[in-house]
Amino acid sequence: MRSRYAAYVLKRALYLRESWHPRTCPQAIELDGVVWIGLTVLRAEMQDAEHATVEFVARYKARSGTHELREHSRFERRRGAWVYVDAL
Repeated sequence: MRSRYAAYVLKRALYLRESWHPRTCPQAIELDGVVWIGLTVLRAEMQDAEHATVEFVARYKARSGTHELREHSRFERRRGAWVYVDAL
């Protein structure tokens, strides 16, 4: 989760694509228009050896002001690496 947040901050689309489940990865990843200013991981839980969830709050600034993105994300282990699947 933290590495994906850092990829958004650093605008690393390739890393985001590589760490996204191929079944749910969008065609385009938009990285412009916001400045990420903080991440708080609220909870991380393993469901089993191949599945986990992470609840987090990410704060960002946009033209319309400062906002929060609160999400409960699902991750899956593929070929030994954790990938983002989707939000619950």
